[in-house]
Amino acid sequence: MKAKTVQLPDGTTVPAIGQGTWYMGERNSDLRAEVKALQQGLDAGMTLIDTAEMYADGGAERVVGEAISGRRDDVFLVSKVYPHHAGGAKAIAACEQSLKRLKTDCLDLYLLHWRGSIPLHDTVAAMEKLQQSGKIRRWGVSNLDTDDMQALWKIPGGNACMTNQVLYHAAARGIEFDLLPWCEEHSVPVMAYCPLAQAGKLRHDVLTAPVMQEIANARGVSSAQIALAWVTRTGNVIAIPKAVQPQHVKDNAAALTLSLTADEIARIDTVFPAPNHKTPLDMV
Repeated sequence: MKAKTVQLPDGTTVPAIGQGTWYMGERNSDLRAEVKALQQGLDAGMTLIDTAEMYADGGAERVVGEAISGRRDDVFLVSKVYPHHAGGAKAIAACEQSLKRLKTDCLDLYLLHWRGSIPLHDTVAAMEKLQQSGKIRRWGVSNLDTDDMQALWKIPGGNACMTNQVLYHAAARGIEFDLLPWCEEHSVPVMAYCPLAQAGKLRHDVLTAPVMQEIANARGVSSAQIALAWVTRTGNVIAIPKAVQPQHVKDNAAALTLSLTADEIARIDTVFPAPNHKTPLDMV
C-alpha cells in the first residue's frame, strides 16, 4: 500500500506520520540515540520533524539540527514560537535563534505554540514578515480551539494558516465535536501531538486497551501502529509521535501504510466513543 500523505492548503504534500521531539535534548547522554532515531525515521519516510523553542529550552532543536545535517532538503521542518515571543521584534529574534540551533536558514512551517497575550493580528504580521524575509516558508498555530480559529480567520491574512497542532488520540477526541469539522471545512489539516496518548507523566490506556491489542494481534502489528492508523484515518490529520527506540521508530513508520477497516474503527469507537458535546481543548 502507498504511504499515507496529507495535503496542506498550499498544495504541499507531507507524510501523514512525522516525528515529534518533545522531551528530546534534555540529557547530553541521550543525544546520539535521539539523533540516530530521527535519522532512522527520515530514512523510513517520516520526513516531517516537529520541534519547538520550548522543548528542553532549545535542546530539542539542537538535536534536530544534528539529525538533519547534510540532508536538510529531505526534511519538512516545523518549529514553534512561545506565545510571549509571537509578535514584533521578539518573533524575529526567536525565529532566528531557532534557525541557529537547527543549523538552517529557513523553516518549512513555523507555529504559534499556544495563544497568549500578544494579539493574533500581531502574530500574523510577524509571520508575514518572516515569510517575506525568507526565514519561514509557511506558518500555522497550535493549541487553538474553534473560537480562536474563528478569530484568526477574521484577521486579514489569518486564513493563510497552514495547520492547527492539537492533542488528539483515541482517548482524547474532544476536537471531533467542533474543531476538527471546522478545520476540515476550511481545508486546514490538524497536526496531532501525543497520538499514542503518552507524554511525560501523562499516560492513557490507549495502547494497552484490549480492543487495540486484539486488532493489533489479528493484523500482526503493534498496538501503537493501530493507534496511529486510527489517528490518521480521515486523511486530514498528521500524527507526530516521538520515538527513540529503534523498534518504536520502525513501528511508527510502518503505520504509514496501515489503514483500518470500517469494522475495526467501529470497534475502537465503541470503547473510545466520540464526544456528543463541547469540551475544553485538551492540552498537555
